[in-house]
Amino acid sequence: MKRKRSLSHFIPGAADPQAFGEQVRRGLQFLVNRPQPGQPWQDGANLPWNDPIFSERMLAEHLDQSHGAGSRRLEEIEQQVDALWSWLDLAPGARVLDITCGPGLYSQRLAGRGCRVTGIDFSPAAIRFARMQAQAAGLEIDYRLANVETALPLLAGQAFDAALFLYGQFSVFPPASGAALLQHTAAALRPGGRLALELLAYEGIDKKPGAWWFTGRGGLWGDFEHLHLGERTWDEAQQAILERFYVFNLETGELQTYGLSDQAYRPAVLRSPAGSRL
Repeated sequence: MKRKRSLSHFIPGAADPQAFGEQVRRGLQFLVNRPQPGQPWQDGANLPWNDPIFSERMLAEHLDQSHGAGSRRLEEIEQQVDALWSWLDLAPGARVLDITCGPGLYSQRLAGRGCRVTGIDFSPAAIRFARMQAQAAGLEIDYRLANVETALPLLAGQAFDAALFLYGQFSVFPPASGAALLQHTAAALRPGGRLALELLAYEGIDKKPGAWWFTGRGGLWGDFEHLHLGERTWDEAQQAILERFYVFNLETGELQTYGLSDQAYRPAVLRSPAGSRL
């Protein structure tokens, strides 16, 4: 149950009102001068997935069963693993590459069915959790803490039977980077190997401009009282979404800025020869 706050519950900048006011002034000046409209992958730093502290907070979102914003709920993952087992023609002993594996929610289940799994992610908290879970379950899974853009080229010729690139993670890469990742993934697969590439549903993408705000404490944005401002824009020329998040620390007045870009793809584009030019 959500608790009501009294007006005396929290006073922004109470510790040092003058310093607080100066930080807020700088933050507001930044917001006024921000590029409008913003350009995907250019305006707004990406979420710091590999930052140790941020990755701990993101891990909590992955494991939170009250929503599916970080990872799918476990019941849905179980159903998807059943489908992937058939789609990818898997069997015990199959070698599977889990790209951006996160906390290993798919890797562990496939390893539990007898697959030999390699998982790559550059979130230290997620990889630490995945390794702990595998050890506790007595599973041998090769988890690698690495950026997939540098790690995938090293796997050329490894003859994996299948690869996973799930939950729209492919879409956060710019088109040229995405094309390179697909080429490196193909090089890591055996002839006839299969890739499960999960994209954002193009027709379901909200392309309308949007803005929002809320106050809170804890969660993904930090364990302090904060004011969160957000905006979403659709770039028709690039067929991409840019979301920018502005988080004011209400204890210090400091503004933290984050961004997240998502490329929209239609499956036909990826299948066509022109897809190599994405």
